[in-house]
Amino acid sequence: MEKLNPIKDINPQASQSARKLVEALGEAGGFTAKKVAVGLEIFEAMIKHKGCVKFLSFTADICATGTRGAIIHLVKNKLVDVIITTCGTLDHDISRSAGPYFHGDFRLDDAALHKTGFHRLGNILIKQEKHGPAIEDFVRPILDELFKSGVKSISTMDLCAKLGEHLKDDTILYWAWKNKIPVFIPGITDGAVGSQLWQFSQNHDFKVDVLADEKEIAKIIFETKTAGALMLGGGISKHHVIWWNQFRDGLDYAVQISTAPEWDGSLSGAQTREAISWGKLKEKAKHVTIEGDATVIFPLIVAALTERL
Repeated sequence: MEKLNPIKDINPQASQSARKLVEALGEAGGFTAKKVAVGLEIFEAMIKHKGCVKFLSFTADICATGTRGAIIHLVKNKLVDVIITTCGTLDHDISRSAGPYFHGDFRLDDAALHKTGFHRLGNILIKQEKHGPAIEDFVRPILDELFKSGVKSISTMDLCAKLGEHLKDDTILYWAWKNKIPVFIPGITDGAVGSQLWQFSQNHDFKVDVLADEKEIAKIIFETKTAGALMLGGGISKHHVIWWNQFRDGLDYAVQISTAPEWDGSLSGAQTREAISWGKLKEKAKHVTIEGDATVIFPLIVAALTERL
């Protein structure tokens, strides 16, 4: 048996920074708490590993919250190299540029909200006029501009860069464009931006070429010697990361934060260890699945990482 390490009580007075708190969680041996500390160690290791390509995947819902700021921090400071997310991320980035989102409550009357012009996303309120209509007003002129310049087919990577070029510097897409970090949306039609693309295609010889995205991802994968992933939530974003990395014999590092349970067999709930059986994660990879809400855990890890770096 390896040397045993004693459990240490957390001293709140001595844990007055994010770094010290996360390190204390690791020493305290809490059930999920320790995993948060392990996740920090693995994420820091992949960032410090020279030449490691760092994938970031996340579900769009967290971009409706202030957690988006932690994502922007990583992208702005070039701490990730590739982003794979869902169409809703584009929607929220654009919508929040058009106007603020507001605090709400899970228990609000949804029929009353609908009548008064609000969408509810969990405990967040979004003005209807600042979502669908605002997204249409933003996207349509960009599509017109692209089409008039001769573009009839575009990848989601190039589309995201074009959207980011027109957005403010308080968005994920702006900093991804500014720092030349590719953003891929494998499920591009599943959202308000996707609807605008479909509507535009009805009157224009215009299409989104998702296979062009796959070609770009393949290029990254086959030129990468070491790869790591930070995956917030699951779904298509997570799976696209691990699916492609199986073609290079699996990820070398992986940190997943998810509230989904393992027992229902879902991809979102699948622990990182399951990916080893598919060759999507190397047998000797450093990895951890942290069960919990990414809006709590992820900003804590990013804050602690920022202090340590």
